[in-house]
Order: sequence, then structure tokens, then C-alpha cells
Amino acid sequence: MPSDAALNRIRLRHLQCFIAVAEQGNLRRAAQALAITQPAVTKTLNELEEVLGKRLFVRARGGTTLTADAEAFMPHVRASLHALGLAVDTVRREADTTPLRIGALPTTAALLPAVLATLRERWPQLDVRISTGRNAQLIAQLRAREVDAVIGRLADPELMSGLSFEHLYAEPVVIVVRPGHPLQRAPARRGARAAVRGYPCVLPPAGTLIRQVADGWLARHADLAAAGRIETLDVALARTLTLADDHLWFTPLGAVQDDLRAGALVRLAPRLTPHETVGLILRTEATASGPLLAFLAAVRRLAARKPDRDDHRK
Repeated sequence: MPSDAALNRIRLRHLQCFIAVAEQGNLRRAAQALAITQPAVTKTLNELEEVLGKRLFVRARGGTTLTADAEAFMPHVRASLHALGLAVDTVRREADTTPLRIGALPTTAALLPAVLATLRERWPQLDVRISTGRNAQLIAQLRAREVDAVIGRLADPELMSGLSFEHLYAEPVVIVVRPGHPLQRAPARRGARAAVRGYPCVLPPAGTLIRQVADGWLARHADLAAAGRIETLDVALARTLTLADDHLWFTPLGAVQDDLRAGALVRLAPRLTPHETVGLILRTEATASGPLLAFLAAVRRLAARKPDRDDHRK
């Protein structure tokens, strides 16, 4: 069949169904992702294979596997869907009517003001909805199409199926205190590690990557008994607690960098490792709107200015 005749018969639903099955590796999961029935997925794939005159999937009880022809076909389908999304957005220019939905870790909030200012310049009426929470919760929202993109951390492989992760920057976890905290006046020979005995800690909840780093550091210095622990993901609350009392706040550097520069908070000497990676998480099959593309570009520009090293030592 001539290629022009094949193109005349291919529909957008064929390409979307092909990508969904390729990514999900299973007709049932692809049907769920597309919000259609499994027989409809099968029918759509059969139509596409008939149009192309090629078999695209090997179907078995355990799932579906792409053929060599499908592997060659897939990058072109992705590019076509992406280009079509851009074309539609360019013509309509009605992005203001569709809210941009972003998921972000609370500790990455410092990136957002400048990013949102960039968006307002082009789309002054654009509504932006920002969800914050644990990394796993944000990824679940992305998979459920409740948000369009996530600024978060790389998760376990089973959670990242159908998603892409783009590294933005890496930052250390630090311990910060209020100005005038007794540890500022502790003799240098004691060392900050020995000095922190008995002070209450503000920590992210158990199960978060930051908490794992903090717990690992505390475990390596088991003689250090905290007076108590407060668990929260709320950066504003953690900051208030730290400023109001003698709490030690374990947090990513980016969440407190402005306060450190202004002298509103003070960083203690211990270096907690490893550095934690922050990146953009997207659905691999999604087409990006104009506002989302602008958001991603602005995040990348700002992140490029953040060095992947600990350059704010106290």
C-alpha cells in the first residue's frame, strides 16, 4: 500500500493506543491508561497493523513485546504526537483557559517564584495549581494525570514505569539552627557532632529520602541522643520551629539557602552525604502544552545556575 494511502487511514487514536501499549507492556493496563475497554485497544491495534501491513506486537499471556518494526516506528510516533500537541497549542493560543498543574517537593519551592514570573509575562491569565507532598504521592498524582509535571526525586523503578526523569541539580542535606543558638558558641574543639547531644530535631517524615540521609548520619553517631523529634514536610513550620527554639533542622540546602545568605539561619559544620538529586519527572507519552514547555524551560534555566556541589560552607 502506498505510504500516502496509509497516512490517510491512520488516526490519532491509533498512535495513542500504540504508545500506551508499548509503554504499559500489557493490553489491560493500556486500556486503563487510555480510559477505554481492552477490546477497544485490541481493535485499534489490529486496525493499525492492517494499515501498516506489519505486526507491531507479540502478544502473550505475560504481556506484549514490540517487534523490530514497532521499535523503529515508536520514536517517530512520539515525535509526531509531540509536534501535533505543539501545533494545536500554537494555533489555539488559549492556554489561559487550561490550568497548569505542577507537583513539587516542599523543599524545591525556592525555584518556583522566578519560574511563575516567567509564565506570567506570556500568559498573564494562566491559572497554576501547585501540589506539594511526599515524592511518592507526587509521582502517583502524575501517573493519575492529576498533575502535568513533577519537580521531585528519582524513585524506585517500579514507580517510574512510563515516566521519565531529567536531572536538574544535586544538593546536600544540612543542619541549620537559629542565630544565637548555643551551638554557635560551643568551643570549636568539641566539634559540632559531639555538641548536638540533647537538642530537639526537626526532620522530614520517615520514608523520605531526606530522612534516610538524616537517620544515616545520626546512626553513625549513635551516642548523640536527640531530646525529641518533630516530623514535618512543611518548610514554613520547620523554619518557624527552628527560629523559635533550639531545634536542629535537617533539610536540603536549597530550602534554606536564602535564609543562610541573609543570616536568618545558621548552618552547622557537619556534612551529611550523599547529595540528593532533584529532577523533572514527566509522563513519557504526554504532549506538552505551551505553558508547560515554558515552565520546563524556565526550571531548566534556573537549575543550571545551581552548582552540583556544596558551595555554601559555614
